Amino acid sequence: MTQQRDDEPLDRRGFLKCMAWAGAGTLLMMKGGVLHARTLGADAGAEAKDASFSFVQVSDSHIGFHLAPNPDPASTLRAALAQVDALPVRPDFLLHTGDLTHLSRPDQFDTLAGLMQESRAGKGKVFYVPGEHDVIGDNGAEFFHRFGERQQAGGWYSFDHHGVHFVGLVNVLGLKAGGLGFLGAEQLAWLKKDLAPLSAETPVLVFAHMPMWSLYPAWGWGTDDSMEAMGYLRRFGSVSVLNGHIHQIQQKVEGNITFYTARSTAYPQPAPGAGPAPGPLKTVAPGALHSYLGIRSVRHVQGKDALAVTEEVMA
Repeated sequence: MTQQRDDEPLDRRGFLKCMAWAGAGTLLMMKGGVLHARTLGADAGAEAKDASFSFVQVSDSHIGFHLAPNPDPASTLRAALAQVDALPVRPDFLLHTGDLTHLSRPDQFDTLAGLMQESRAGKGKVFYVPGEHDVIGDNGAEFFHRFGERQQAGGWYSFDHHGVHFVGLVNVLGLKAGGLGFLGAEQLAWLKKDLAPLSAETPVLVFAHMPMWSLYPAWGWGTDDSMEAMGYLRRFGSVSVLNGHIHQIQQKVEGNITFYTARSTAYPQPAPGAGPAPGPLKTVAPGALHSYLGIRSVRHVQGKDALAVTEEVMA
């Protein structure tokens, strides 16, 4: 990813845009239809306090993992949630984009639920979608019983918040060859119907666990039938797609659609193709783990064409 000067405007418009570089947070504000990037600081945070609403994305907590480079992911999730609680503006809700647990065991789900309840933010509304590690052995039955929204039998759902339409998709069931995510005909038909009544001016935010673009198919980092879903979204002026799964920040812009991956709160993975296979990055220097982990904070100012997106590392 190319580093951006603190005062350099960005040439894309939309509801969510973000740039981030390793080891630092980035704040973006939309002014006069142009996004401006600057590094995080107290003054930058103060500028976002007039937001009409905010939310935070956390991802890939992998409760139950116990190997290098992080034998205690519960502690790093706890630290991430403490960071959420310390934000200058309390978020309206959290999005957890999957892999709550490492092996879908009831005790791991119990631990995750307990950690969320320890947090002030976690006591509020949390929207979840499952990761592939949350559906092991039971096709997601335990996950959907505990954390599902129950709007649709398949587990996908949508909601509206301050004029923004949010869509939570499930792309970790029926994985395709090579481990690619999969939505399926039923979910795609629902998505088409869900979006149909919306005005093209409605900002849309989609969140799922696996990337909704072909980030690195050789490692299963993509969704086999995502192109059909994107076809339903192209008529909207502003679409943002958030996912987890790859444990690092990557970004892609396709017309009016911007795709963002998220850091994990548990452990990093190698960059696409930087190694024989995906998996926990074990070559993390002592004391450096937290610089690979983090959360994403989003603040939206309705009616003022202003936006702030913050990538927060845990270092």
